[in-house]
Amino acid sequence: MDDSALVERAREAFDAAYVPYSEYPVGAALETADGTVFVGCNIENANYSNSLHAEEVAIAEAVKNGHTEFSRLAVASGARDGVTPCGMCRQTLAEFADTDLRVLCDQDDGVAEYALGDLIPNTISLSTLEDAEQRREYTDDE
Repeated sequence: MDDSALVERAREAFDAAYVPYSEYPVGAALETADGTVFVGCNIENANYSNSLHAEEVAIAEAVKNGHTEFSRLAVASGARDGVTPCGMCRQTLAEFADTDLRVLCDQDDGVAEYALGDLIPNTISLSTLEDAEQRREYTDDE
């Protein structure tokens, strides 16, 4: 599947968004390492902190189906404004994807492309947590 087809899948996904509060539909299409594509859309709740983002829904669906390696993510909004994943979604992506994950963002004049590592440098990771634990153990031994 080429980039434009993946972006089109993200556009189709936002048609299912539940956005009675913001009226800002977002869709995501996440391609796994084996080429399987999972889509998600945002699902709002009157308590915004309980809302689900399109990227989170796509990741959850992929992981639920046994996929934890990803190659590309396309994100599209009804406004076609080049929306990028928020910080929370970036951190969730970083749990499963390398810094070179391609992130395609739909915008009126084409597609903006980023690497996940450019969107979220110095992310929290398993090695970050292990390093912090080792520093605590070293300090406790003194």
